[in-house]
Amino acid sequence: MSSNQDTAHPAKPAPAVAASRRRPALIAVAGVTLLAGLGYGAWWAFALRHHEATDNAYVQAPVVQITPQVGGTVLAVLADDTDIVKAGQPLVKLDPSDAQLALDRAEAQLAQTVREVRTLYANNMTQAANIRAREAEVARLQSDVARATDDVARRQPLLATGAVGGEEMKHAETTLSGAKSALAGAQSALAAAREQALSSQALTDGTSVEKHPNVERAAAAVREAWLAVQRTELPAPLNGQVAKRTVQVGQRIAAGTPLMTVIPLDQVWVEANFKEVQLRQMRIGQPVRLQADLYGSKVEYDGRVAGVGAGTGAAFALLPAQNATGNWIKVVQRVPVRIELDAAELAAHPLRVGLSMEATVDVAPRDGAPLLGAAAPRSSSSTQAFEPQRAHADKIVAGIIAANLGRAPAHGPAQAASAAKLAVIAKSRT
Repeated sequence: MSSNQDTAHPAKPAPAVAASRRRPALIAVAGVTLLAGLGYGAWWAFALRHHEATDNAYVQAPVVQITPQVGGTVLAVLADDTDIVKAGQPLVKLDPSDAQLALDRAEAQLAQTVREVRTLYANNMTQAANIRAREAEVARLQSDVARATDDVARRQPLLATGAVGGEEMKHAETTLSGAKSALAGAQSALAAAREQALSSQALTDGTSVEKHPNVERAAAAVREAWLAVQRTELPAPLNGQVAKRTVQVGQRIAAGTPLMTVIPLDQVWVEANFKEVQLRQMRIGQPVRLQADLYGSKVEYDGRVAGVGAGTGAAFALLPAQNATGNWIKVVQRVPVRIELDAAELAAHPLRVGLSMEATVDVAPRDGAPLLGAAAPRSSSSTQAFEPQRAHADKIVAGIIAANLGRAPAHGPAQAASAAKLAVIAKSRT
């Protein structure tokens, strides 16, 4: 009976035998795990701990709004969305009729002002001639007074002897009195002429027709009107691509209305939003490796840390967090870090605003300035699209002045003599 049972149910291996079979496998797994841990530790110690990475990074660029400086009706729209434009290229044209009429009025006013100022200089010569005439009149009357005085002096001794009658003596005295009155009137007229000459001189003293304040004011009005005409054509301030066009032909727009934007795609940068705990070892100028989702891992960009934002993204959000409320939960904040790109790599693989990027900063170099204490110096943006306008306006003003000036009286010999005469008058008056 027992032998049959042993045949139907063979004996199981002992637990010690099974454990001895599993031991090599466990040792192998433990060894692999230990090696993996040591490898990861070595990788972290020599590489990973010197890098800070984030996939919360996006391409940014200057967004240049095209806005008119004057109002008007749109006659033409010369660029549309996605168009590539060059600096100075016309984008929008406005109706210049009103501005041209204002320019015509300003030019006419400048011409009239130049002629009026020329009249002021001519009046100086007239005043000088009038003073010379008054001085001659005073000299003549002084001679009359002297002659009448002599007549009275000669007749006075003869009156007692009867050689001269009383009527004749009275007539001589009357003549003397009239001569003195005429001399007093002439002297008053001379003084008035001198005062009038000084008043006229005050309007022209120390300047020329071209530099007279009235001419300068009228010239400024011409420049302003000419610029208004030029500003009816809106140029592109820099090279870039057109986006967000909203203007339409025939639309009546006011000054400052946004019409479109121009994006300079050669000036893009990456805004990488790192966690606040990742900024401890970052420095200005540290190298950055970037990958764009657009191109994948096959294309890498070399960048550098240029600066950090003034605050976290939450601080400048449209609806900032209210951390003083009772339901507050701590959230690790992110701070935008500006990363400049290599221009040659950017030209080879262009980017667009808003594209996703992955950024990895090598924080091993520590020779740069602390990220939170400074920013890398960068050249400011500028445009030359509006520079030629002022020079051309000056040429128009100079042409109008020259056409209405005739000759430059302030520099002629007659004007110099007149100015010298008036200076003598002023000196004698003082």
